[in-house]
Amino acid sequence: MNTSVHPLPASGGLRRSLFDWAFALIVVCAAGWAFNAHGAGMDIYERGILAMAVPSLIALGWFWGPLRVLMLAAGLTALGAMALYMRVTDDYGADLAQADKVFWLKYFLSSQSAILWMSVLFFMSTVFYWLGLLNKGGTGIRLGSRMAWVGVFMALVGTLVRWFESHQIAPDIGHIPVSNLYEVFVLFSWMTTLFWLYYEDRFARAGQSLKSLGAFVMLVVSAAVGFLLWYAVERGASEIQPLVPALQSWWMKLHVPANFIGYGTFSMSAMVAFAYLVKHHAGETRWWKLAPLWLVGVVLCFEPLVFRAKPGAEQAVSSYWAVYFGIAALVVAGIVGARRKIAEQLPALDVLDDVMYKAIAVGFAFFTIATILGALWAAEAWGGYWSWDPKETWALIVWLNYAAWLHMRLMKGLRGTFAAWWALSGLLVTSFAFLGVNMFLSGLHSYGQL
Repeated sequence: MNTSVHPLPASGGLRRSLFDWAFALIVVCAAGWAFNAHGAGMDIYERGILAMAVPSLIALGWFWGPLRVLMLAAGLTALGAMALYMRVTDDYGADLAQADKVFWLKYFLSSQSAILWMSVLFFMSTVFYWLGLLNKGGTGIRLGSRMAWVGVFMALVGTLVRWFESHQIAPDIGHIPVSNLYEVFVLFSWMTTLFWLYYEDRFARAGQSLKSLGAFVMLVVSAAVGFLLWYAVERGASEIQPLVPALQSWWMKLHVPANFIGYGTFSMSAMVAFAYLVKHHAGETRWWKLAPLWLVGVVLCFEPLVFRAKPGAEQAVSSYWAVYFGIAALVVAGIVGARRKIAEQLPALDVLDDVMYKAIAVGFAFFTIATILGALWAAEAWGGYWSWDPKETWALIVWLNYAAWLHMRLMKGLRGTFAAWWALSGLLVTSFAFLGVNMFLSGLHSYGQL
């Protein structure tokens, strides 16, 4: 059976609109302003990154139109927030205390406020996606999609403003906000959501609606946001900290984002695989055939067994994670219980299979690039390209897992439930490489420990 799906259409063509060229001009001017304002503090590598960012951002905006509006809106809003921080004194500069005094900063545009809004919007997006899916109506799904877009917007604003805030604390503290677990969980959340929105939009242009899949993809984003909020409150991780020596490198600006494109798309593929299995088992009534679907509960609910209360506390599991565990278990039970109704709203199995493949292919490409960049960074920081550090070892395991999946897909025609189970179990491997190594193992990457 031919399970191929029509390729995604190109965005636009060789002819460019006036808005395309205006967008390109704005990007060039913004880069020129950044170089003029901060070029003196950049080394040759950072200047090279800034130069490469210009054609890259223009190409992305031309490739997918909605990104132009998103980038312009987030950039202008972040500039507005920065202006609110500025104060006119003899030594003109930013006053970070304004974050608690100025209404717009306090409630919307400081980095912590914007990231909190991101978290709320992603939770709401997940709820509306599921309401739309279960009610067989488009309104809830449309609201879920729009809230996801606004959540990505607030995440970008929060990230840009946090970058600005870090430079105002002290010259040697300022850094791109991808240096610790708090910052990379923000990165993971908005990047995974943005990739999903891309697939949602591009398949719709090809005449194939994927919107109901958003209910599944946003579950993993909400799980990440749940950890992010706990980590910020329990560990005070939202405070900007100086970089450890190993992270004081321009390589971080390239390696970490590429890595998290991989993590995000691998996670997305796992949730699409879960949707595939739900649809495949929609008519199944034998409990032993349905039991494997409960493995997803292990992925969603394992955190309470790990993030225990502080040493000396009476309870084994904190109240936060007990509630988290209960909600996650109910969600998994509800999905399996309502599988017939859910399956009716999901795309065809061949479409789900194609989305799963495309997500893994994109993630594998970027994860490969990130691994190479990480090796080059390690050679500069520690004197060797590879040291079998636990993080490096598990990154290799992740790479081999998806390399094998793609090999079996391309060479042996891997399809169906086996491919879906493999992609879903890949989330366990990816989660351990992303988070588990930081919790259970130590090594050269111990700066990311909980």
